[in-house]
Amino acid sequence: MYYPMFFEPTYMLVIIGVIICLLASSKMKSTFNKYSRVRNHSGMTGREAAEQVLRGAGIYDVRVEHISGDLTDHYDPRTKVLRLSDATYNSTSVAAVGVAAHECGHAIQHATGYAPLKIRGALVPVANFGSAIAWPLILIGLLFSSRSSMLFLNLGIIAFSLAVLFQIVTLPVEFNASSRAIRILGSSGMLYEDEVDATKKVLSAAALTYVAGAASAILQLLRIILLANSRRD
Repeated sequence: MYYPMFFEPTYMLVIIGVIICLLASSKMKSTFNKYSRVRNHSGMTGREAAEQVLRGAGIYDVRVEHISGDLTDHYDPRTKVLRLSDATYNSTSVAAVGVAAHECGHAIQHATGYAPLKIRGALVPVANFGSAIAWPLILIGLLFSSRSSMLFLNLGIIAFSLAVLFQIVTLPVEFNASSRAIRILGSSGMLYEDEVDATKKVLSAAALTYVAGAASAILQLLRIILLANSRRD
């Protein structure tokens, strides 16, 4: 049976991926918003928590800076700068402390030579290149019916696979950073037990967004492979 390109059955894989990502994003936002209204017992800000975690880990060469936006927090290993967003930097909520500690987890990974972080760093330029050229190659392969078009399609699949691989490698990096953060916050006494439980919920919800992103990318890759196989047939 013939289906228009944008309405054929495999498009359901894309829809499923979008739904998964929307649900994970909604869960993350609602969980963060809930615990962003809960003040930690000591009243320390996300910045202060980050600095304390870094000092406790013996890291003194990482700067903590403010960056605009919400949930734009990240650690830049190239410049050794930990950037905390508007919702984290000056906030005294348990959510802010949890996110700040999570980003410190990445700084600790960097300082200790955590292997998955090194692998992810090495994949960044390859994944960016793959993301940039994948869809033009795939569209050329799908829109034209010739022997050379299959070459473009296959190259597009390989390029897209590199981007998917990056998302998969990101998962253990994020899980490990959260695990480090929760362990440090609990063992250092920076947060009470119930506050640590709250940060677990925030960081678990954040982790779901990475899982959803990887799952969506895998479903998209599967769809492209199915389309390529149907073209070969």
